[in-house]
Amino acid sequence: MAVDKNKLQEEACILRFYKIVLSWDYLRLLKESHKNKKTTGDGSSLNLKEVKDTYKDVEDYIATFEPLLFEEVKAQIIQEKDEEEATEWMQGIIAECSEVNGFYLPMVICVDAGSISQNDLLLLSNKKFGEGKELPTAYAFALVEHRQQDKMRLRLNVSGEVKGLNTNDVQSCSRLLNMHALVTEVQRYLVVMKICSLSTIVREYVALRSVSSLPFKDLILTAAESNYAAGDRAWKISRPLKEYIESNHNLSQIEAINAGLSRRDFVLIQGPPGTGKTQTILGLLSAILHATPARVYSNKGKLSGVKRGPELPVQDKYNHWEKASPWLAGINPRDELMPIDGDDGFFPTSGNELKPEVVNSSRKYRVRVLVCAPSNSALDEIVLRLLNTGIRDENDRAYSPKIVRIGLKPHHSVQAVSMDYLVEQKLAGMDSQSGDKQKQGGSTKDKDGIRASILDEAVIVFSTLSFSGSALFSKLNRGFDVVIIDEAAQAVEPATLVPLANGCKQVFLVGDPVQLPATVISPIAEKFGYGMSLFKRFQKAGYPVQMLRTQYRMHPEIRSFPSREFYDEALEDGPDVIDQTKRSWHEYRCFGPFSFFDIHEGKESQPSGSGSWVNVDEVDFVLAMYHKLVTRYPELKSSSRLAIISPYRHQVKLFRDKFRETFGVGSEKVVDINTVDGFQGREKDVAIFSCVRASKDRSIGFVADFRRMNVGITRARSSVLVVGSATSLKRDKHWQNLVESAETRNVLFKVSKPYTDFFSDVNLKSLEAKESLPERPEVLPEDMEVSVPIDGVADDTEQGQAGDQDWGDAGEGEGFDGGFDED
Repeated sequence: MAVDKNKLQEEACILRFYKIVLSWDYLRLLKESHKNKKTTGDGSSLNLKEVKDTYKDVEDYIATFEPLLFEEVKAQIIQEKDEEEATEWMQGIIAECSEVNGFYLPMVICVDAGSISQNDLLLLSNKKFGEGKELPTAYAFALVEHRQQDKMRLRLNVSGEVKGLNTNDVQSCSRLLNMHALVTEVQRYLVVMKICSLSTIVREYVALRSVSSLPFKDLILTAAESNYAAGDRAWKISRPLKEYIESNHNLSQIEAINAGLSRRDFVLIQGPPGTGKTQTILGLLSAILHATPARVYSNKGKLSGVKRGPELPVQDKYNHWEKASPWLAGINPRDELMPIDGDDGFFPTSGNELKPEVVNSSRKYRVRVLVCAPSNSALDEIVLRLLNTGIRDENDRAYSPKIVRIGLKPHHSVQAVSMDYLVEQKLAGMDSQSGDKQKQGGSTKDKDGIRASILDEAVIVFSTLSFSGSALFSKLNRGFDVVIIDEAAQAVEPATLVPLANGCKQVFLVGDPVQLPATVISPIAEKFGYGMSLFKRFQKAGYPVQMLRTQYRMHPEIRSFPSREFYDEALEDGPDVIDQTKRSWHEYRCFGPFSFFDIHEGKESQPSGSGSWVNVDEVDFVLAMYHKLVTRYPELKSSSRLAIISPYRHQVKLFRDKFRETFGVGSEKVVDINTVDGFQGREKDVAIFSCVRASKDRSIGFVADFRRMNVGITRARSSVLVVGSATSLKRDKHWQNLVESAETRNVLFKVSKPYTDFFSDVNLKSLEAKESLPERPEVLPEDMEVSVPIDGVADDTEQGQAGDQDWGDAGEGEGFDGGFDED
């Protein structure tokens, strides 16, 4: 009954969401957005509340987050398409129409429906917007319930506009009345335009409204545990596994794993750049999958407090044992079915030599783990590392557990454990056994059954935050014991709640609040704190955080500034890091581990019709620098070794265009050019960072976001070369500290045109370092976290954006002109 009750609550919640959103007036949303760009509204008229660190009850929590979430929905709706993406109207015809729960459900035939899919938000109208002087008289939003070829079942709310968020306060309007007449008349033509997908934000809304039934509700509200006693709940691991973890992890990583074994409800692990975050997650998986409750070891090896019935006669005991456990007198029938060649037909090990798991009889209960991340690329990096290295069992043996990666767009390197691939493999096996060639491909019912069985058998399930709220999870026979959320600081709080609805006993939030934040499109919602992650809110409220402190990526000269500026000098260098990151180009101070080039003549500008910024002078200087570097050190002529990074998408585009124009080839294979957001979680030998902003009186926009600054300068292993206008950047305190750090270390270089003069042999001779540093072999320490290059993975984070995008400059008075483009 509880399941049925939860299901009804979820359906009521979804209907409330649709009733509100589908009643909105598209033209009014556009008008309000345009007005907000010209005025700096404080949001008071919208009854918005600022996100707090703690909440007194569920009502207080929902009253804060619900209005902000709807502001984000509005922003996604009115977000302008990319310049190259033209607005496409399609023609449709009403085939039939029914009414359910106050919604109209027309069947619309649309021959050229293109990319329209389930849960997309559409705009229906009696004519195209912008045709003639008169506005359309009938238009409304519609949701795609399902689609089959050219037929779409839509959902509309034409009963009236909902005022605010009160679904009982509905106001009639002519456009919806006219729309009602249009959709209820069969064979009527209309025009259709796709707006956006609502899949992700609907799941976040359901999780938000269901917070009262989530595990750890009180902990989520108060951000503080009550009556926590580690000794009573702690789990232990075997000596061989403990010795493996202690010899393959550093002290702060071991502390994080031990915090997990203490069974604290929420464990927060902060992983600064290069500190082995993924290595720690794999260690955690080994520990929690093979841990035993500490109470098992109490009372001289006997479980304490176990109630026993009266003792049976010996012969009766034997009879019971034989019936309950027939294999006591022979072989366990299940043990006869052993996996063949590391593959039981369900879970391929993707070619690695790790043995599949065989659960022995001493393990009474298998813990199930759900691992989530906001994006596909972050998720696949963990999956790939697990496939390559496996995890350890209680006897310190490496093995490949039964895992499944569910959701869209798995990278080809993890295809062997993706749900779709496993289903097809199983269907192919069924077809070959039955000999029924007509069933090739399987029915939908067959596939649903196979998906459910794969999920139930999997020890670890990998999913994006959003997909963990899909219908597939609602069919699970049992939930998860542990939820691990990687990059947790990159997700808005409602997104983090989604996987918790599957039930769990412990949650790990792994991330870094001083790296890239969650993407929030609405400047108003951002202003009220909607972009703050659950991780950050807990940290602000004083919840304990386990921080990984030993970094293995960066030369100490690169590490020193972010450690002081963002991590309270807590970061320390792993053994031999300085030797591992020395390079031959360090013989020149300007190519050393850390340098700042002050282009004081540079000018920022905005391309016509764009909200983004470019700086042509910085592009010219960086390309001159690149040419000198790869001429003297040809090994850098590789996209895996050298990166050019900028916060602005248009600057990235300009770099790519100028590179082809200057060198006659595309940049893809010889240098990696991308936005800061596109480089999250990745690393290169050399990173050239172009700051772009350079003006006498304007602010420096979202370059002032210290989290983006931190990510930009910590991508490099051996050299980070920052290019910018020192005068402009010093208006921000963090950038002022960086410029002053460069001055103190005598690595700030003032550069004037022509830029090639700076890199002349004569000038470089004057910039030779006192101590020449020879090229060192690039051998990584065993416990170093290596960023797995999963280039080309679509980074569809939970807000539905790609990683290769700018964000907006909220708070500069001009709002968001062009979606993610910074203004």
